[in-house]
Amino acid sequence: MLDALLQLLWIVAKILLIVVPLILTVAYYTYAERKVIGFMQVRMGPNRVGFFGFKLFGLGQPIADVVKLLLKEIILPANANKFLFVLAPVMAIAPALAAWAVVPFNDFMVLADINAGLLYVLAMTSLGVYGIIIAGWASNSKYAFLGAMRSAAQIVSYEIAMGFALVGVLIMSGTLNLREIVLAQRGGIFDWFWWPLLPLFVVYFISGIAETNRAPFDMAEGESEIVAGYHVEYSGAAFAVFFLAEYTNMILISSLAAILFFGGWLSPFVSVPVLGDTFLGQGSILWFLAKTVFFMFMFLWLRATFPRYRYDQVMRLGWKVLIPITIFWIMVAAVMIVFGVVVRGS
Repeated sequence: MLDALLQLLWIVAKILLIVVPLILTVAYYTYAERKVIGFMQVRMGPNRVGFFGFKLFGLGQPIADVVKLLLKEIILPANANKFLFVLAPVMAIAPALAAWAVVPFNDFMVLADINAGLLYVLAMTSLGVYGIIIAGWASNSKYAFLGAMRSAAQIVSYEIAMGFALVGVLIMSGTLNLREIVLAQRGGIFDWFWWPLLPLFVVYFISGIAETNRAPFDMAEGESEIVAGYHVEYSGAAFAVFFLAEYTNMILISSLAAILFFGGWLSPFVSVPVLGDTFLGQGSILWFLAKTVFFMFMFLWLRATFPRYRYDQVMRLGWKVLIPITIFWIMVAAVMIVFGVVVRGS
């Protein structure tokens, strides 16, 4: 009995070691977003709220935002389905956090090293759409419901393209285990999967932006407009949970890009004395974090650069461009493996 209790406590501790830094990262990711976009638009961004009487470049702004959202009243619309209205934010955040259970931070730091890790991630990211649909329907608002339908159609469309893109990774690695996918990329930077699967990587990243409803694909929200989409009726902590789910998914997409296409924790400088095996090494979490942060920055860069697409353009891109590209390149990847152009797991 004691052994089972200790094992349970150890599992809870490992979960907290993932979730707590992740939530803190989300908080300061919002700060980084405002700073980066402010820099690109030649303005200051947050620079007033600090700690201990010092402004400190506005580093206290995420804390102030959290306090404000927690203290605001959660308003339940009079004719809304109250149970589903409260359940929807949970349905949005739960899969976003659960997907991190199989993400390997290095060769041994992973909560659940399961063989079907890639399939599990796809399943969890697909479940998030239920929270969006429930939120739009339970609000009893035509604006929220239309926003939910637009968002659901967009997510489902780009989920197909993303799934096909990840089939290429499966073909190259021969496994669904995320840790083994990284190990199959051992070698230099040109042994990583980004090189033979470059079109699939581009499709994956575009699909990740669209799935998280980020600009230039923020059709469901339209942040510069009055109506915010499926969560227009939410306020306070309930709205904050949707916000947390969106940014958690952005970090997840970035980390999976590093794992599936860019060697995860593997060093790009295998034979370099300082940056290779002798210093940061082939198994350093620092390489994984650096790659993830770069792709997180890409989300912000694209938001500050591109105007929003029309909805028909978004759907045309998903169905008529990205999906045909992935189907074609899956066949190319299979031919490369069969004829030995790329050696599986080299």
